[in-house]
Amino acid sequence: MRGGISQFNASLLLGLGKWHEVKAFSFSRQYPDFLFPGKTQYVTPEDEAVPVEAEALLDTVNPFTWIKTARAIRAWKPDLLVMKYWMSWFAPSLGYVARHCGCKSVVVLDNVIPHEAHWFDKPLTKYFLKGCTGFVSMSESVEKDLLSLRPDAPHTLLPHPLYAHFGPKLPREEAASILGVDPGMKTLLFFGLIREYKGLDILLEAFRDLPEDYQLVVAGEPYGSFDKYQAIIDTLPGKNRVHVFPDYIRDSQVKQFFSVTDVAVLPYRSATQSGISSIAYHFDVPMVVTDVGGLKGTIGARGTGIVASEPSPEAVRTEVLRFFRDPALRQSCLEAIGKEKLRLGWDAFCQNLTQFAATL
Repeated sequence: MRGGISQFNASLLLGLGKWHEVKAFSFSRQYPDFLFPGKTQYVTPEDEAVPVEAEALLDTVNPFTWIKTARAIRAWKPDLLVMKYWMSWFAPSLGYVARHCGCKSVVVLDNVIPHEAHWFDKPLTKYFLKGCTGFVSMSESVEKDLLSLRPDAPHTLLPHPLYAHFGPKLPREEAASILGVDPGMKTLLFFGLIREYKGLDILLEAFRDLPEDYQLVVAGEPYGSFDKYQAIIDTLPGKNRVHVFPDYIRDSQVKQFFSVTDVAVLPYRSATQSGISSIAYHFDVPMVVTDVGGLKGTIGARGTGIVASEPSPEAVRTEVLRFFRDPALRQSCLEAIGKEKLRLGWDAFCQNLTQFAATL
């Protein structure tokens, strides 16, 4: 499967495998094609994803595969089932598996309530949460959402570990040459899947009044139409300084974008934590984020970036300008990122997860 959650699971599997016997069970299908907004939910040969040996059994829309998956897990006789949860679509299938897997289960929560909420999210998620043994939240906002739906939930808070499988940083001029951008300009990066809640339109409007020595790089696959964003770009006086790469970014390409970047901008309308921050840390890139969800606590409080007061073009523009006006601020962010890189390793995350599981 494509995406950051799959990358997280691959890293988690490798980390746990250092001390434990592990086995991966996966989806045969996550979504029906007509419900999936991207180009494909599956890894392609060009994606260069880390290969993971897994039994692809679970189809979210076929209850017979839920039974088959739970039976396969029971047959392997594990001590612990570890799952990820991020959207209520998965609550029925994963909730069934959790109830019938034959062992205790720990869930690493990306979201409890999804960014684009629906009326059915809470009842489905309550069903899922009730069937699981323990929970790992990666931000205080997710922990709060968990306890609002299941106050008695055994839980622990572990920060999102760093993604370190994208390779070393490139020389800035080399990365700029590959992407066809100017290495001498102040460079902002919007990275990752383009969805409404991530606020790319906010950043584009913020970019409108930035000076002529700024450029914006947008890299990621749109979930849905890109037309509304392109319409904004077409009205910008500096539209030639907006460089758009509207495709799924392969692992080997990630370093190109972060190596040419001065600051990553996360202009989100809503958020819990963000895996983009873990990539930014790996490449020593500070961030400008909005004061939503867990971003202020996980980035602003740690000093690895600065926080715009609200998800508006004016607030984002103000903090971008402040970042470049104050060299000491950039240096302070870089020093804080160095400390985070020491703290947020996969070994520590895996050991803390299994220690928590042992208490259940």
